[in-house]
Amino acid sequence: MRSMTRYVDEDLKGAEFRECDLTGARMIGVVMQDAVIDGLVTNLVVNGVEVTEYVEAELDRRHPVRVLIRSEDPADLREAAHQLHADWAATIERIRRTPGIERRSVNDEWSAVETLRHLVFVHDSWFRRCCLGSTELFTSMGIGPTVEPYCGAHGLDLALDPSLDEIVSVRDAQAAELETWLDKVTATQLAVPAPVPDDDAWPPYARGRSVRRCLGTVLNETFEHYGFCGRDLDLLEAQDAE
Repeated sequence: MRSMTRYVDEDLKGAEFRECDLTGARMIGVVMQDAVIDGLVTNLVVNGVEVTEYVEAELDRRHPVRVLIRSEDPADLREAAHQLHADWAATIERIRRTPGIERRSVNDEWSAVETLRHLVFVHDSWFRRCCLGSTELFTSMGIGPTVEPYCGAHGLDLALDPSLDEIVSVRDAQAAELETWLDKVTATQLAVPAPVPDDDAWPPYARGRSVRRCLGTVLNETFEHYGFCGRDLDLLEAQDAE
């Protein structure tokens, strides 16, 4: 295996690590002020204290829907989907108050319309394919992974430039489809292996997972991107206010 890179007495002020795997990284004697860590973080020890549980508890306090998303109870999952749809509806109304902001991005992140188009793709891949076993092409406006052969495959049309209203219409229909399914699904049905079609469409690593786990991906993605979108809207509005 390749040995871990070792940095000694380096000036890394302002460095950005994006989509990097830092598992097992050790930072000894470092100065870390005004730093931001955002991602899948577990077993993080800061000055001898394991802080992950503190962080997770605080996130649950701020966003109680996270507890519902982790539940195995179909009623909780229905409520989670309902709350997430309501949260996104409020965000979309916020976007509409500043025409044009939906296509602006900050810090190389997705714009609001790109984020919503990605959630169109998430629904098609992780819910329709993995939970329902659908073999239909994905909704053409969706934005998926950038890796081949999945980039622009399976019905996606990267040349499309849909309006906010067009995207919201699709997302509303998807939310209704999910909530209707959740109204009937049972804990037993959630526990069975996901009926992922045996083809080459995304996601390639879903086979062997339960329906519940695939549903969890849909709900988590919807929640996380809601947070990302709100964060970036805050930054854009702050820029405009200067």
